[in-house]
Amino acid sequence: MASPPDDLWARLARSPFRSRFRLGPKERACYRDKGAERISSHAADFIAKRLAPAHPAKDGRQTPMRGHPVFIAQHATATCCRTCLRKWHGIAEGRPLGPKEQERIVAIIMEWLDRQQGAPDPRG
Repeated sequence: MASPPDDLWARLARSPFRSRFRLGPKERACYRDKGAERISSHAADFIAKRLAPAHPAKDGRQTPMRGHPVFIAQHATATCCRTCLRKWHGIAEGRPLGPKEQERIVAIIMEWLDRQQGAPDPRG
């Protein structure tokens, strides 16, 4: 799957809300211990169950703010709810996400997580 355009990363960096998200020590350890392949599988499962339906349950509140590296990445990349997918990624609400769209969302999440692995932890 192709990398998201640099414009997405620039837009996310300009958002005070999106740019504040970072992986903490627990999430970094989770990512390191489980490995990218397993975390990617978790991301695909979360997207399929929580975002892919045309009208997801609890839309706008379905992604926790902590507890898993993917959840943090979803908020950082605006892939946390259908409203954010529309606003930031141009994916219309009210219809199911296709397989290619789901793959692209997972790719964005995984790229953000990979970038975080190379970034210093601001909390020490």
